[in-house]
Amino acid sequence: MTADASGSGSESTGAESTGAESGGSGDSTGDIERAVAAVRRGEPVLIHDAADREGETDLVYPAGAVTPEAVARMRNDAGGLVCVALSDAVARAFELPYRQDVMDHPAAADHDLGYDERSSFSLTVNHRDTYTGITDVDRTLTITRLAEAAADPATVEFAAEFRAPGHVHLLRAAPGLVADREGHTELALVLAAAADRPPAMVVCEMLDDGTGGALLPAAAREYAQRHGLVYVEGSEVVRALAADESGN
Repeated sequence: MTADASGSGSESTGAESTGAESGGSGDSTGDIERAVAAVRRGEPVLIHDAADREGETDLVYPAGAVTPEAVARMRNDAGGLVCVALSDAVARAFELPYRQDVMDHPAAADHDLGYDERSSFSLTVNHRDTYTGITDVDRTLTITRLAEAAADPATVEFAAEFRAPGHVHLLRAAPGLVADREGHTELALVLAAAADRPPAMVVCEMLDDGTGGALLPAAAREYAQRHGLVYVEGSEVVRALAADESGN
């Protein structure tokens, strides 16, 4: 499977030495508290949305804490798209559309998803100081600058700093976050708000080389335990944090 403990692209995190914080403990409140603490420290967490939704686990980082090693880990251990989830308020400030609304092609007319009413995809971007935009170093620059921009959008002229199309996929969250939609985009941003992080989170789906499908929750949980990371269910995030999230 892609999420291989021995992959050379895996980075070490401070949590790896504290096995008590790894995986899912069975105490959902404690798991959420550990997840919030990890995000606050700039460490990755794993979020499984729901069996009756995408049924996928994402490797999730605060955008401002991403390094080239983190991008390599997402490529090698997760294997999905490297995306940056932005709050609706930030997306509106930067005039970022939903991609399906601006695509002038018949394929965009009927957006029949099996797991939701609409996709959260917006533009793909590169920072203007990147070269091709695809290298781990280039994507790190794009991602960290997006985090800086999300922290104070009123001071940023988005088109002057970023160009489209690019190699980092932007996701636009629902206005009410998990009150409107319980996707990885919204779940990650609820954790960001609880951790006092800017509303910019990197999400990357974890895939399974052996089956060709999504990494099963049990395997994702085992990966988290092996690497000293926190694994949480989307329902736990909603139950523990939805009442406190600000929606920004």
